[in-house]
Amino acid sequence: MAVREQGTAAPLVPSRPTLSKLKLAAAGCMACDLWKRGTQTVFGEGKPTSTVMFIGEQPGNQEDLQGKPFVGPAGSLLDKALAEAGIDRTKVYVTNVVKHFKWEPRGKRRIHKKPNAAEINACRPWLEAEIRVVQPRVIICLGSTAAQAILGPKFRVSTQRATFVPSPLAPFVTATVHPSSILRAPSDEQRREEMARFIGDLKKIRKAIEQEPSAVAARR
Repeated sequence: MAVREQGTAAPLVPSRPTLSKLKLAAAGCMACDLWKRGTQTVFGEGKPTSTVMFIGEQPGNQEDLQGKPFVGPAGSLLDKALAEAGIDRTKVYVTNVVKHFKWEPRGKRRIHKKPNAAEINACRPWLEAEIRVVQPRVIICLGSTAAQAILGPKFRVSTQRATFVPSPLAPFVTATVHPSSILRAPSDEQRREEMARFIGDLKKIRKAIEQEPSAVAARR
């Protein structure tokens, strides 16, 4: 069954979802008009037992072509940063707020275009279902679009990055920059600096998570 531009994907979400059921159902989603532009739905990827969930804005060009999230240049950078920060990539689930690639032509290239509020809201039931199934201990939003979709419109990555925000979605919820922003830095030196800050954010998040059980025990 496909939902054709009804403004929400909610009718497509299975009543007893699993990741495989969700991915299959999302493949036919037409809740907003982005399905007309994207090659295919790009659903999240990772184990249902993943303890950490990364949420980006939307799939990019490579993700759209391959049908997998974070497999392009930004994904490679994320993998490198996770390794540097000591976060086990096999325990990470990666997904996006919007599951289709929104783009505009520029010559022969397809250039990313930011999704609007209606497109984000139409796709939100998929993300909410992913969170319910995986039940991650940690949610890390990548970039302002994901952060504001999850943490609210007042959240500012520029001033609040790597700070935890109370949320019913998971014990630890925070945000940092999207790795694609590092790739867009105007010089090699600035890219190195931004990469170091990104890795620093991930290390800070990992350290806080690891220390939390001992802190709870100390208060008892």
